[in-house]
Amino acid sequence: MPQFDRLVTEEKQPANPESQAANAELESLIGQMLTSLGEDPTRDGLKDTPQRVRRSLSFLTDGYTKNVQDVLGEAIFEESYDEMVLVRDIEMYSMCEHHMLPFYGKCHIAYIPNGKIVGLSKLPRIVDVFSRRLQVQERLTTQIAQALDELLHPHGVAVVTEAYHLCMMMRGVQKQNSSTVASCLLGDFRDDSRTRQEFLNLVAAADHRHF
Repeated sequence: MPQFDRLVTEEKQPANPESQAANAELESLIGQMLTSLGEDPTRDGLKDTPQRVRRSLSFLTDGYTKNVQDVLGEAIFEESYDEMVLVRDIEMYSMCEHHMLPFYGKCHIAYIPNGKIVGLSKLPRIVDVFSRRLQVQERLTTQIAQALDELLHPHGVAVVTEAYHLCMMMRGVQKQNSSTVASCLLGDFRDDSRTRQEFLNLVAAADHRHF
């Protein structure tokens, strides 16, 4: 999994001169954008907006600075448990790479251990690594599943994401009630229909959904 180097930071005043220059360049571009949109970036309400947007974008895309192995650290444990582990309804926030507008929703992650388990709190952190990037939901779903598969080598991994896309809700077709579901099934979840259905039933049980 690639790790991306960048100089832009969330800090107000980074110590690194290269980051200072990168932050200033991005803030200048945001100021130019405001001007192009017909605004006055020097007025009271907007004078600090370039810095705020730069810091916000840095936070919302800090997944580029992380990799899953570092996030997991030593939280992988030897364990003989070999039944399904499911963490559902993980909050998920990301940004559509096509319009740079948010999409948000839930992520459900399951795996069948093969001698190793992972600390439960690490699964939401894996979601954050990939969701805090410019994304499409389909790729995000697959990246989460593949990362867990590569690190744990389990008997199977299943990931389902459900999301609302502001690029469809507040612009374009403007459909406020439409949601998108994407899935990635690996190993036993792909090959065994009973295992797959057990996973889908457990996810649906959260609010009486049906797959």
